[in-house]
Amino acid sequence: MLTKAENDLLCRVEGDAPMGGIMRRHWLPAVLSEQLPERDGDPVRVRLLGENLVAFRDSEGRVGVVDETCPHRKASLFYARNEECGLRCLYHGWKFDVDGNCVDMPSEPAESPLRQKVKIKSYPTHEQAGFVWVWMGPANEMPAFDPPVFQPTPDTKISISKMIVDCNWAQILEGAIDSAHSSSLHSSDMVPARVEGAQANDENWLRPSTDKAPRLFVDRAEFGFRYSAIRRPIKDAATKDYVRTTLFIAPYTVQIPSNNLYNVAIVHAPVDDTRTAFHFIAWGGATTPDVESWRKFLHGRVGVDVDKNFIKIRTRANDYLQDRQAMRLGDFTGVPGIPNQDVVMWETIGAIADRADEILGASDLAIVEFRRQMVDAARKFAATGEAIGAHQPRVPHARLHSFEGVVAKGYDWRALGASKEELAFRAARASAEAAE
Repeated sequence: MLTKAENDLLCRVEGDAPMGGIMRRHWLPAVLSEQLPERDGDPVRVRLLGENLVAFRDSEGRVGVVDETCPHRKASLFYARNEECGLRCLYHGWKFDVDGNCVDMPSEPAESPLRQKVKIKSYPTHEQAGFVWVWMGPANEMPAFDPPVFQPTPDTKISISKMIVDCNWAQILEGAIDSAHSSSLHSSDMVPARVEGAQANDENWLRPSTDKAPRLFVDRAEFGFRYSAIRRPIKDAATKDYVRTTLFIAPYTVQIPSNNLYNVAIVHAPVDDTRTAFHFIAWGGATTPDVESWRKFLHGRVGVDVDKNFIKIRTRANDYLQDRQAMRLGDFTGVPGIPNQDVVMWETIGAIADRADEILGASDLAIVEFRRQMVDAARKFAATGEAIGAHQPRVPHARLHSFEGVVAKGYDWRALGASKEELAFRAARASAEAAE
């Protein structure tokens, strides 16, 4: 449970909110690269941390993310002409480049010094791993871009499904680290089977367990935390465990356990206090599905399940197009697609969940840890300006790994999937704690 003040610390990201300050000390995903497919193409609206911005690819291929509002008479630059390395406002022709500089002011006298004095807000960008990322924090704190967990090598195959969800970022992330709900909410898609480990096909994810009440264990790490959900396997339950470890990579990424074909990560970009850009990412080698196949599996196809701006077709207003007849015929939810099933839960909790009167159980251990860690992080940022996950040295995110598999009893779950770098950091932390 959280008090209202604690809940606000966790959820709110707009203005000078501490959690927004933490987000600004990390590179944030602004748009997918596919949303800016060509030079001098259509601008794209972007809203991040409560700010209205515009992204565009200029004549040289550079990407700019700038304030949506023209400083002259406050018209929207979303409607501007994207031409000759800049956005030209339709109202009076003022033109701005990717760095926010005013490069033309045709409505003013040629000798006017005003153009040199005008600049709009712009954010540094970096394009990699299927995204255009932005740095929204102080310029003197901007780090070099660190490849995300879903790009361990430059040639990693990455497929991204995206949708805008009408609720706060934190309750979506809580869903991503909630291992227990998958046995109920996603039971028609994550099916128990007599397999050796998690497997994927075009219709389902298969798991070697029927256990709906996993035992949970959490271990804090410098990047956030690693937690394990341990279940009885279908085979050899007396001598083995089925283990799934999930990583919370502060402040907005979750790496869930892989299957036999690809890895999975989830990235949550706060649009504002009550909306989130949700990205479900498959990544790996040749067996990783292509983008269209991935979106078809998740029921997240552009033009079918979401519009060109990734706004959902299924909403609370149309009851998420839930099919009760399908439920009577055996489908558990009547809502197709793992993310769509989650969205029904996330949005109906409320735009910002009231966590004061929840009744939590043993299966909510990771949720409790996430809240405790991030509320503490918000308080620390407010007091010192230090942001969780932003300090150095740290384990590169591309070296972090989750784990899933059937293992013999007596193992150390914390070491399963952990890289040498992570194990070294853990040993150093334990040594420092012992010395205190």
